[in-house]
Amino acid sequence: MSYFIGLDIGTSAAKALLCDQEGKIVAIAQSEFPLYTPQPLWSEQDPADWWQGLLKAIQQVLKEAAIPSTQIAGIGLTGQMHGSVFLDGENQVIRPALLWNDQRTAAECEQITALVGYEHLIEIAGNPALTGFQAPKILWLRNNEPRNYERVAKVLLPKDYIRFLLTGEYATDCSDAAGTLLLDLCKRDWSNELLHVLDLPRDWFPTVYEGSQITGHLLAKVAEKLGLPAGIPVVAGGGDNAAAAVGTGIVRSGLVSSSIGTSGVVFAHSDDIRFDPAGRLHTFCHAVPGKYHLMAVTLSAGNSLRWLRDLFRTSANNLIGATELSISYEAMTTQAAQVPPGAEGLIFLPYLTGERTPHLDPLATGAFVGLTARHTAAHLVRAVMEGVTFSLRDGLEIMHALELPIHQIRAIGGGGKSAFWCQIQADIFGTEVVNLAVEEGPAYGAALLAIAANQDADGVTQVSEACVKTTSIHQPQSAHLVRYHELYGIYRELYPSLKESMHQLSNFAVDN
Repeated sequence: MSYFIGLDIGTSAAKALLCDQEGKIVAIAQSEFPLYTPQPLWSEQDPADWWQGLLKAIQQVLKEAAIPSTQIAGIGLTGQMHGSVFLDGENQVIRPALLWNDQRTAAECEQITALVGYEHLIEIAGNPALTGFQAPKILWLRNNEPRNYERVAKVLLPKDYIRFLLTGEYATDCSDAAGTLLLDLCKRDWSNELLHVLDLPRDWFPTVYEGSQITGHLLAKVAEKLGLPAGIPVVAGGGDNAAAAVGTGIVRSGLVSSSIGTSGVVFAHSDDIRFDPAGRLHTFCHAVPGKYHLMAVTLSAGNSLRWLRDLFRTSANNLIGATELSISYEAMTTQAAQVPPGAEGLIFLPYLTGERTPHLDPLATGAFVGLTARHTAAHLVRAVMEGVTFSLRDGLEIMHALELPIHQIRAIGGGGKSAFWCQIQADIFGTEVVNLAVEEGPAYGAALLAIAANQDADGVTQVSEACVKTTSIHQPQSAHLVRYHELYGIYRELYPSLKESMHQLSNFAVDN
């Protein structure tokens, strides 16, 4: 029996997952590391922390699995997208890595848009210039830390820095590279035009591979440290969303995932490249060779429900003088299930931290609209869950407009664990929603990509479909479809009506 390791460099922890050649998970381990915010809007990590955390996670997973190390046949990589690791000519890290959620590069985004043009940038890279992407971070280094910029010899994404330490090779994959804003999505390689316009040397950037291609082999010095044989192949892998899609079976046209965690993501497989001209959707290469994916993002999805739970908890504790009063999500959803669809005329706008899809508005704010004296806490909970789902539908509607087929939606994340919320999704989306037998996120997808290495062009699809199993099916309820369709129309009208007021009120949301 052969075994495969999936490695995930997350924002809070390094994760190692080991599975057999049939995709059965044998062991999982993770090791946390810190995040630094040295200034407002900054988000950084020390790549050395990733490496040390990963070594611990790998050693732990091998210990738990208790299998002969000679049976490890491949390693796949995934991780947080968009980050920038700057290396000098001696392959030393120049400064802490700038992460995906770092917001310091607004001026550089404007600079890129002015140099390339908004529409033309989308035509090449599939996306507008946003602060999270890698390209603005490189320009920020040039504009603000010129001495560090002069030392740069290589720029790597987080997982690809780990690849370099594992194999000594400079390599990346199409899906992660698509999040740099420097990839020509049609050619699935670096854009000579964008590099020229932004005056960035091509040799700073690693070779681009498809997700299941082998990019190098485990170095002897690293293998000895881990207790593994040298020479284990390391495949390209994928960015965290693309790898997670492989791990959830979103590898064929018509399949979409709806992930409700802190944020919400609607991820759709596409056999060909499709752009939203307005830039409301992200278009990236998929980790499936030759394929693409479209992605819509709701910034405050599960976080909206968490905000409401914490509000209830804090208020109750303060009122009764308690210190440990617990309010569970299960209790909240049980009460919300007693409220009819539409929460008796109450709609929630989930823009608690601004919004990405479809509004691209950092100043958008949340709101309850239609609130009356008859509404209870249960109504608020249901309205929040419905409002988040309406926001996810916004992304699906753009996909429909691009004529992307959508036949089944796979509910994952915290929202996928709630049968009640899955049914709300089915009713609002008007599409079958299913659950997965096992959901282990990006690390599992990275392991499946390692299994698929050296197979034919359909290898990733075949491996994913063989390993990923669905369970519960939630069909849209006809009695609810009409009501939700009408309510969604009202929901769509609220943001344009309130936008100006939201922006004006943002001026008061600062310390006087």
